[in-house]
Amino acid sequence: MAEQPADKKLFENLSGAGKAIGVLTSGGDAQGMNAAVRAVVRMGIYVEAKVYFIYEGYQGMVDGGDNIVEVSWESVSSILQVGGTVIGSARCKEFRTREGRLKAAFNLIQRGITNLCVIGGDGSLTGANLFREEWSGLLEELAQSGKIEEEAVKKYVYLNIVGMVGSIDNDFCGTDMTIGTDSALHRIIEVVDAIMTTAQSHQRTFVLEVMGRHCGYLALVSALACGADWVFIPEYPPEEGWEDQMCVKLSENRARKKRLNIIIVAEGAIDSHNKPITSEKVKDLVVQQLGFDTRVTILGHVQRGGTPSAFDRILASRMGVEAVLALLEATPDTPACVVSLSGNQAVRLPLMECVQMTQEVQKAMDERKFCEAVRLRGRSFENNLNTYKLLSHRKPDTEPPKTNFNVAVLNVGAPAAGMNAAVRSAVRVGITEGHNMFAVIDGFEGFANGQIKEINWGDVGGWTGQGGSLLGTKRTLPAKYLEKIADQMRINNINALMVIGGFEAYESCLQLAEARARFEEFCIPICVLPATISNNVPGTDLSIGADTALNAIVETCDRIKQSASGTKRRVFIIETMGGYCGYLANMGGLAAGADAAYIFEEKFDIRELQANVEHLTEKMKTSIQRGLVLRNENSNENYTTDFIYQLYSEEGKGVFDCRKNVLGHMQQGGAPSPFDRNFGTKISAKAVQWISKKLRETYRRGKVFANTEDSVCLLGMRRRNLLFQPVVELKDQADFVHRIPKEQWWLKLRPLMKILAKYKTSYDVSDSGQLEHVARHSPKEAETGAI
Repeated sequence: MAEQPADKKLFENLSGAGKAIGVLTSGGDAQGMNAAVRAVVRMGIYVEAKVYFIYEGYQGMVDGGDNIVEVSWESVSSILQVGGTVIGSARCKEFRTREGRLKAAFNLIQRGITNLCVIGGDGSLTGANLFREEWSGLLEELAQSGKIEEEAVKKYVYLNIVGMVGSIDNDFCGTDMTIGTDSALHRIIEVVDAIMTTAQSHQRTFVLEVMGRHCGYLALVSALACGADWVFIPEYPPEEGWEDQMCVKLSENRARKKRLNIIIVAEGAIDSHNKPITSEKVKDLVVQQLGFDTRVTILGHVQRGGTPSAFDRILASRMGVEAVLALLEATPDTPACVVSLSGNQAVRLPLMECVQMTQEVQKAMDERKFCEAVRLRGRSFENNLNTYKLLSHRKPDTEPPKTNFNVAVLNVGAPAAGMNAAVRSAVRVGITEGHNMFAVIDGFEGFANGQIKEINWGDVGGWTGQGGSLLGTKRTLPAKYLEKIADQMRINNINALMVIGGFEAYESCLQLAEARARFEEFCIPICVLPATISNNVPGTDLSIGADTALNAIVETCDRIKQSASGTKRRVFIIETMGGYCGYLANMGGLAAGADAAYIFEEKFDIRELQANVEHLTEKMKTSIQRGLVLRNENSNENYTTDFIYQLYSEEGKGVFDCRKNVLGHMQQGGAPSPFDRNFGTKISAKAVQWISKKLRETYRRGKVFANTEDSVCLLGMRRRNLLFQPVVELKDQADFVHRIPKEQWWLKLRPLMKILAKYKTSYDVSDSGQLEHVARHSPKEAETGAI
């Protein structure tokens, strides 16, 4: 149903005139905090509010003076790619006392600040809430002691607070991802990948200790992302007798010719009696019982450092906008809220509900109610744990119930990082479910030529961290080989098919579905998993591989910006891949702080190019003397990268000079990012479970026969949920000429990129959060979404 334009909520119609917003970072630092600070400052200034930095967290608020400073647009330039927080963060004892809060209130009133944006963990946010509750009492006290006028008490009677959770631990209930978590995972995975090569050389066992305080998220997800042999987390302590179980598993893996073992220990890991399990203890155990050469690596503060990942920059920028919106819309009756992410949707939640739930997790763990603790952590955590349990422990060959179904897996289209993680997950979950798994080499072309072989548990070991496609992939669609493929399916008795790939994979399965009338062999359950760097598959918000490509683009843009800052007055024009889909150019632009991004989906003409040149000319007069422009490879057939480069060079003569850079296939290569490994692993496991269900439903009189529309599905992430959608139903949502979906969610973020680059534009925020309550999901619900 289309919305009536009258009901639209536009960002530019909200006024911040006369309001003052203070922004502070508190508690432990996290990568991406600067992106959040930048978004709050620029969005605040855009709606004509005054914005103040509060340096050194609550300490700066208590000390006042130079610690609270009004900022301008340029103040937050060049901080997007910097880790940590440029405005400093400190633990503050004084703010915990009423005297401290009294000083803080006085300092804020001096500058008329009654809107606070707090970026920090649960401690910082709880402190902010207490401050808000005491606010009117503090003002009364200040007025009585004559420090402020009675007028001020009336004028500044309410304090509004919005929180953003910045914490690498991802330990805050109510939000799927906190700012900094993804970057911390990047650091961990970089280290694990590096350690794997040395461990393999020497046949060693490595025990890695990761951070996370009392939360096992980082340990759990990094174990999933690197295929660790064992993981210790506080929420799910090992059963009694785990020492022997673990050693049996490690020695079994060695017997299967696996040359290395990786064990991941969360810093807060405990056993079922709440006794700590330390990395040293685990090492001693392995050495004593097995005599394996074992080393301990404690990652420590490396995990907090480094530049923020593309995901964290985009997350923080989106949250920053949502925070300013929430402050502008706050009334005296709205409770203090946190802005967070649920699936792919920005939401607002009451701060204290989240804090209470976060504290309940700790209480459940203290009382040894571990199942309850996992449930309270939320569905994303629970999904991760269930997937890990499915994949890590191979059942003895005698145990899996044999179904005798044959399930084939193949890759179609261009390679995308994370495809191998998806194949590994499919093979292992399939074997656990009792199926015989087959791998098809080189897509449908290989299928037609009979390049198909059975693949076992051990064959996919170590695949998660490998980029590209180990099975091999081709763009060929099945239409021209239908008979040959049907023959091969009959010869190998294939009962179900899993196709991992981009738009071609979707189109292939559509062709197979349409050929069912002619070939009974295709009347089997078929599932498509979207995997392409272009993120152009209908029916899903995200594809496997797009996050890795985005990180490659953003890293390159960071380097290029650095080079441009050195030479001054230089504009770089960068061409990204993506076919006709502008996802990489647009999101890359948002994450790298580009001045413009040209995409096919939003038509542009010479006037717009001219306006961009003038905008950059103005920018060169400020202290930021560099420009970055992204262009999607097929954004316009006449305004090519060369054309835009020449136009900018000519029009910018005497003001700036230009360079161009075509990023090319480096966007397709490289090791998969933690997000892509995890996303690929999880959706693949889910797809195999769907296939098993369909096989059971369609098995009649000794054979599988499925010819309904809902037996050929694409598994996609839509807003907050993972959904299986019949490929036939998605036909209307696809533009087959340009191979893109007709509607794309990320186009709504386009104005955000423009506003952050100092353009005036219309920004529809009708989707932005109404205040919701923290969902306490029932165990059943964990089946849906949440990556």
